[in-house]
Amino acid sequence: MSPTLQKMKVLAVDDNRTNLHILQVFLKKLGHDVILAENGEEAVRRFNAERPDLVLLDIMMPIMDGFEAARRMKASNSDRWTPIIFLSALNRDENLVEGLDAGADDYLTKPINFVVLEAKLRSMQRSLRLQQQSFDALRRLQAISDNVLDALVTIDEEGKIISVNPATERMFRWAPGELPGRNVNVLVPEPDHSRHDAYLARYREERIGHVLGSEREVEAMRQDGSVFPATLAVSEVLLDNQRLFIGLIRDISERRAAELKLRENAEQLRTYYEQTQSEQQLAMRLMEKQLHRRGLTDSRLHYKVIPAESFSGDIVAAATSPNGRFFSLLADATGHGLSAAISVLPVLALFYRMAKRDRSVREMVQELNQQLKEAMPVGRFVGATLICLDDSTRTGEIWVGGTPDALLVDQAGHVVRTFPSENLPLGILDAAPFAAEPVAFSWAPDSQLVLFSDGLVEATDQGGRQFGSTGLTDAMNGTSPRDRFERIEGALSAHLAESVAPDDISLMVIDCP
Repeated sequence: MSPTLQKMKVLAVDDNRTNLHILQVFLKKLGHDVILAENGEEAVRRFNAERPDLVLLDIMMPIMDGFEAARRMKASNSDRWTPIIFLSALNRDENLVEGLDAGADDYLTKPINFVVLEAKLRSMQRSLRLQQQSFDALRRLQAISDNVLDALVTIDEEGKIISVNPATERMFRWAPGELPGRNVNVLVPEPDHSRHDAYLARYREERIGHVLGSEREVEAMRQDGSVFPATLAVSEVLLDNQRLFIGLIRDISERRAAELKLRENAEQLRTYYEQTQSEQQLAMRLMEKQLHRRGLTDSRLHYKVIPAESFSGDIVAAATSPNGRFFSLLADATGHGLSAAISVLPVLALFYRMAKRDRSVREMVQELNQQLKEAMPVGRFVGATLICLDDSTRTGEIWVGGTPDALLVDQAGHVVRTFPSENLPLGILDAAPFAAEPVAFSWAPDSQLVLFSDGLVEATDQGGRQFGSTGLTDAMNGTSPRDRFERIEGALSAHLAESVAPDDISLMVIDCP
């Protein structure tokens, strides 16, 4: 059974409140005190005020990211070591390197493996405990008292032990009073046991020592002959014209065990990472097979999906019914990443099946809502924009729920009609109170429909400014239908520059001939 370790004050930082709540519950269950922060700036402020023992830090956050927050914490905390563990969905090598350069002591990718996280916390607890013991030992050494936890051994130039403290006798398992008068080599295993007198003789002749003034790791030997790892620091003093050497010896068995545990944890983390990568590659291939359907190659359709992680919770779909009607869907599931991507798979399958049967928009919305309401857990839902176009009459129907307003633009790129997002997302309400009635509309020749997720308008540049609806309309105005999609795409890319979008982004531009 693992020894009980002292509880810590842990600062947990994540801009996702759900993640933060899960971390809080997990840490409190382990017996730790928890301080919460939702962005890097708040985290630095709470760090300076609360002086936590350990920090669990997300990377991608508003206001100030985790890299900058870590640098500021390290700069303001030069008098003590506070471990920082990054918890992030960013899993490329350059992210790991940047995190370590910013001052992190460890790195754990999301989704979090709480078994691994607990092991890391326990390893950090042991390291913090050893650090505290080290500080205590130094203070007691300065006082040269019998309360020093580490071994203090004083010898003369011949290597004879003059005095030891009680910690030495306990560490080396000698009875009180047995060590003084003996050669210090009784504390040293072979081969240094036989060479120790020669080391001292050479120092007396040459006055050149490689041990003095520094701490090094050595092998020490107890009275029963058992060997253990230790650190040795030797200083030289002149007392009553007699040259003495004072050795400070510290048993680092626990530290070595902690280091071994850290290496084991790192190996477990590497194995877990490789397994996760393999699983994600398989999931990605399956997702791509579901997402890339023939309808998306329709020449009237222009679209782009930018995932915030490896997987996107935003999807686009299109199909032409046997009667020639064009159906299109833009959906945005709660959250992002693999869990969000899985949430929209039922929507895809049902959409294509119903489009093939030429069902009405109202029927499709009702069926999609009912399917998600029955299948999705509480708190999971899907925003969607669903349209049906009849080119022969230049009329269509549109339903918007939980996604931004859809736009109908004319040949010059001016918005001629807005379709407000007045309905709740799919999967929240039962069929009876759910509003599934679409809005009918018509269009002039060479018009276009512009659909997008909230990730597009909320995309922030390096200065924290959002792309917004203004960025979208500015990109569209004065453009021809043929160039409009590329102009919007270019404006978004220029806005993001080197920034990483915090949420999935989807954009769909549909020609209305």
